[in-house]
Amino acid sequence: MSNQSPADSQSTASFQQRLGLFDATMLVAGSMIGSGIFIVSADISRDVGSTGWLMLVWILTGVMTIIGALSYAELAAMMPHAGGQYVYLRESFSPLWGFLYGWTVFLVIQTGSIAAVAVAFAKFLGVLIPALGTDQILLRISDLNISIQGTLPWMSEPLTFFERKEFTISSGQLVAVTVIALLTWLNTRGVDHGRKVQNVFTIAKTVGLVLLIGLGLTVGANWETWNANWTDTWSGIFITPRTKAISLLGVNSPAMAAVMVVGAAMVGSLFSADAWNNVTFTAGETKNPHRNIPLSLVFGTVLVIGLYLLANLAYVATLPTRPEKFAEQMEYAERARDNGRKATQDSADAGVAFTEKEYDDFVAKLREESTVPERGIAFANQERVATAVLEQVSPSLGAPMMAIAIMISTFGCVNGMILMGARLYYAMAKDRLFFRSCGELSIHGVPTIGLVLQGVWSALLVFSGTYGELLDYVIFAALLFYALTVAGLFVLRRTKPDVERPYRTWGYPIVPAVYVLMCVAVMLDLLIVKPIYTWPGLIIVAAGIPVYFFWKRRSFKTQPS
Repeated sequence: MSNQSPADSQSTASFQQRLGLFDATMLVAGSMIGSGIFIVSADISRDVGSTGWLMLVWILTGVMTIIGALSYAELAAMMPHAGGQYVYLRESFSPLWGFLYGWTVFLVIQTGSIAAVAVAFAKFLGVLIPALGTDQILLRISDLNISIQGTLPWMSEPLTFFERKEFTISSGQLVAVTVIALLTWLNTRGVDHGRKVQNVFTIAKTVGLVLLIGLGLTVGANWETWNANWTDTWSGIFITPRTKAISLLGVNSPAMAAVMVVGAAMVGSLFSADAWNNVTFTAGETKNPHRNIPLSLVFGTVLVIGLYLLANLAYVATLPTRPEKFAEQMEYAERARDNGRKATQDSADAGVAFTEKEYDDFVAKLREESTVPERGIAFANQERVATAVLEQVSPSLGAPMMAIAIMISTFGCVNGMILMGARLYYAMAKDRLFFRSCGELSIHGVPTIGLVLQGVWSALLVFSGTYGELLDYVIFAALLFYALTVAGLFVLRRTKPDVERPYRTWGYPIVPAVYVLMCVAVMLDLLIVKPIYTWPGLIIVAAGIPVYFFWKRRSFKTQPS
């Protein structure tokens, strides 16, 4: 296997090297900070039940992200070629593994993320202008009743992997598509345009996050709440619904159940800190990539993880982690809803039972009659934890202030993902494993066709309404590729010992080994705790195998004799 493919040699010769260290760092940070940090702590708090575990989840996420970046840094310095992670997998293992990664990135990871974050932008625009939000339905087609189920050998009931009862088009979806189209067009004008937008919005969102942290730790801080949150730091995890569900799977050890809950809870935090690897796709457009790509990976991830940990401390200083009274009422409603479903299926009396409408009405009334502190972090309205913090600072201005901050954050995040993703498809096309037109550069030095194709597919995912499920499905697959890429370090140290390595992974072999083991541990946990998120992801990856051989065969036939 050669050390450099046609994709490598042409990308660095043809691309315009406009990205410096600051630009690359802004790409890393700007792609990581989307809407997740402002929302996912609610779901994590419901699962883990207490402050110590909440912070531990974010600390473990930070450790994984930073040591992953340290490991990628060696690969980036060793192979500073357009396509980044695709190239690393191709050279470490085989073109098949590189293709499977690129296939999953295009089909779901990159385009699904673009769709989801663009919709998040529209959702928070709806806070300021309701007519443009995701709740404003323009078209509704009911009674679709589309359902895909599967059965796993150790489970008595089938899992529903996909379900769609209706199709809707909202004003928010049109806004999301407009954002994708605008930023795609802007990036077709040259990397310099995308770079400038990214820098401005990353600086703005970083300042916004710093202001949220500052206000949460000062003006909004309630030190009685802070002390209460840290009084019972660890025991809450043993009584959450997630822990009880794991116990029903036959896990008799409370300690083991707690570990499994933490692993499952990391799904949200890991994806809030995801996309740091995308900067490797742009190596062909980065000045001195041997130096600047590795440094940007380290600087960007350390900056963002530091802000994420401080943001969660601000949440804990302002709001109760998981208010017991509200949690009991929510669990009562969920039991009643489950009883209602059981009574409908079994045609038998299941005790106190709610229909779906009765459940929705009960929860809506419960939220309406409760205050922001009574809902706390775990039950913040629509999971908008950051908004709840600012509402404590200013009840009238908190929601619009946070909506503006998240709109800035998501707009910059979408721009970064659009800019970087097309470079991966360029590298695949140069290897004759993707549409050949995606491997051509425009007069502006960018892969225009790849940008447009990515934008079109992202827009279709917006209208499909399935991007959320698709992102859930690839959690396992994404971790698989992260682990494989870092494992490639060990392979390349053995198979290519003479290749120049301007940077060597700090703590090798322990640091990359720890990262691989942590990824594997989370994957094994998800196979048991959240099977609905794992098996579809594996199917998406596996579906790429026949596609790979189709492209190989097609490439062979079209090669000149």
